[in-house]
Amino acid sequence: MNADQVAALRALLAPTGWVDRTALFAGALRRSTRSGLLLVGTADDEPWHMTAHLADESRLAGLPELDPTLVRWAPPPDAPAHLSVGLDRLRAAGRGETLLVVSARLAPAELLERVDDVRRLGATIFALDRGDPDLDGIAHESLAVPEESAPVSFDAAQHLVSAAATDPPRARIRPQRPASPDQEPGLRGRLARLLDTMTGTQPE
Repeated sequence: MNADQVAALRALLAPTGWVDRTALFAGALRRSTRSGLLLVGTADDEPWHMTAHLADESRLAGLPELDPTLVRWAPPPDAPAHLSVGLDRLRAAGRGETLLVVSARLAPAELLERVDDVRRLGATIFALDRGDPDLDGIAHESLAVPEESAPVSFDAAQHLVSAAATDPPRARIRPQRPASPDQEPGLRGRLARLLDTMTGTQPE
């Protein structure tokens, strides 16, 4: 998504309260990250997309502290430097650093153990997930994107958080009333059509 597409998505989502939710989460992420931002997912679903988007946003906004490091489970020996950071990096995490866990599935036990270790080292833990009680219990801040009820896809939520992380601080966010159940189907349909337009997907 480019800036205009993100703006269109925000405008469409404004009545649901999701723009404010992602802004609050992203604002906390920005404030907590002083000396490094680490991103990690599961072994079979690494958050490449969000890492790249945050890197672009941090560069354009002149916020190098938000330039993320993708932590990988098993980087190949010939991987370029920025894609060769393995799990050992988590052992060096400490105060001033933030670990953002991005997972659309329930976090496996090994990931939960490593995240808990990072928290004990003094880093701040953020979680973007589908509503994972174990992961959210470890995280200092979490944003759940329920698969059945959220008016936005997990991928779109990552775009919203990435864009909001580099927005100027908002003095006050006014809570929005969520869309009522009878409005939800229409909203989800409009969102689906918007995302199809953005990605070039054609309906069957």
